[in-house]
Amino acid sequence: MLKGWEEGLMSMCKGEVSMLKIIPELHYGDPEWPVPVPDDFPKDQILVFEIELLDFRSVKVVTDDFGILKEVIIHGQGWETPREPYEVKVRITGKVPREGKIFFQKDQEPFHFTFGKNEVPNGLEKAIATMTRGEIAKIFLSPPYITGASAIPDLPLEADDLEFKVELLQVIQVRDMVGDGRLIKRRLRDGKGEFPVDCPLQDSVLRIHYKGILPDDGGKVFCDTRVDNDGEPLEFGSGEGRVPEGLEMCVKLMLPGELALVSSVSGFAYDKFPRPDGVPDGANVQWEVELLSFEAVKDWTGMNFKQIMDDVEKIKGTGNRLFKESKFDLAKAKYEKVLREFNHVNPQDDEEGAIFAQTRNLLNLNVAACHQKLGDPSKSIEWCNKVLEGNPHHVKALYRRGVAYTARGDFEEAHSDFETMKRIDKSSEQDANAAIIKLQKKKQDAEAKARKQFKGLFDKKPGEISSVSSTDVKPDGPEETVHPETKPPEDLPEVEEQTLHPGKFWRLFNSGTSFFKNIARKGCAIL
Repeated sequence: MLKGWEEGLMSMCKGEVSMLKIIPELHYGDPEWPVPVPDDFPKDQILVFEIELLDFRSVKVVTDDFGILKEVIIHGQGWETPREPYEVKVRITGKVPREGKIFFQKDQEPFHFTFGKNEVPNGLEKAIATMTRGEIAKIFLSPPYITGASAIPDLPLEADDLEFKVELLQVIQVRDMVGDGRLIKRRLRDGKGEFPVDCPLQDSVLRIHYKGILPDDGGKVFCDTRVDNDGEPLEFGSGEGRVPEGLEMCVKLMLPGELALVSSVSGFAYDKFPRPDGVPDGANVQWEVELLSFEAVKDWTGMNFKQIMDDVEKIKGTGNRLFKESKFDLAKAKYEKVLREFNHVNPQDDEEGAIFAQTRNLLNLNVAACHQKLGDPSKSIEWCNKVLEGNPHHVKALYRRGVAYTARGDFEEAHSDFETMKRIDKSSEQDANAAIIKLQKKKQDAEAKARKQFKGLFDKKPGEISSVSSTDVKPDGPEETVHPETKPPEDLPEVEEQTLHPGKFWRLFNSGTSFFKNIARKGCAIL
């Protein structure tokens, strides 16, 4: 459009007739005007145009370059929009607007396609990705958004622009739950409510029917709740490890009444869960699952302190069970949930305050134990510090932090914590001494491994260390698994010391051991 027209039209009303007097720079005299005009055309003169504005409609600019525009005819329902790898069912008509020629029409039988498969033009997919269920819109495409489409064989790729009328009938949610294709949830039937606000995202009691299928064994069914157990549905609490991890992850993103097909590799199915009869090791599975209903776990609103603490004990007991079952992520989630809710609990007297503080400390240490089991001693130290900041003489926190320091290779800090334990509480001396013995063994093993790795490095004369070839220094060896520690002094999930990385040279630098003194005595010039 001429720049002068565009500016003038924006000041006009529907049905208005106006005369626009336009200088050359805003009509055909514009040096960037793309359409050539005859040599005798008065492009360098002021021109007057008579314009009648017949109609105008609001459109959504899908891309900043105005290559994709969408005019909404009827607004849709909800706010869920499709994206890759979702599937959709639409009614659709495509035409070349300047010619009025229809090249594709599916306005009776629904047209089904999958996002990301190049089944429709790239621009059409981008526009439909802004639509909601039930929406009807006109979509206008310009190059370069008119691309090849395997499901539209007669698409006029050379057209200057295309127009599609689209009605979005159904959004078939297909979710790659972990982003690498190992766990896929495909919605087979819509549920009731709006996604995701009406899904059981928080801890809930769920009722489901499900059928277990072996896709690599001809679709063999190995369980079906509608047939087994007199057809009774399965009822379980989320976050309690009662069903395979992959199944629960997907059910938490379902709406009541929804039917979905979950495809899972063995790692999210029965590798870490009691294996049903007929399911071989390493088998991929599918679950056809229907969420019948769910009831969210009640919060603590209106409860007194005793009722709250009784509920805490139940949740903590579930966390301890999960910990013993080696489901450390789930256990950690239970403990952290209670700690978050504790931010809204206000004890009314000293007795309640003491109970509250003690319980919070135990929960913090339980989270620390989970991080230790998950191989993250640094996080374990952070959670122990939460306890020690309020009570520097907390023996259990010192013990657990000492174990984490040992796993991280901070031997001096670990030794200090164990010695502090003995000074504070004589009854913990046996545990502390046992931990110190293991610490010393780890320290010796770390130094021995370091000497082996850097063998020949300290035999150089002063000034020669900088010329040592990189091939003289061997890479880190395999991690060494250490022995379990003795049982912690208090009744918390037992912690085993984690894998140590003695080959990390920088960690030796931070350990504060006598290793540096040995280097100095060798006359290391670079240090």
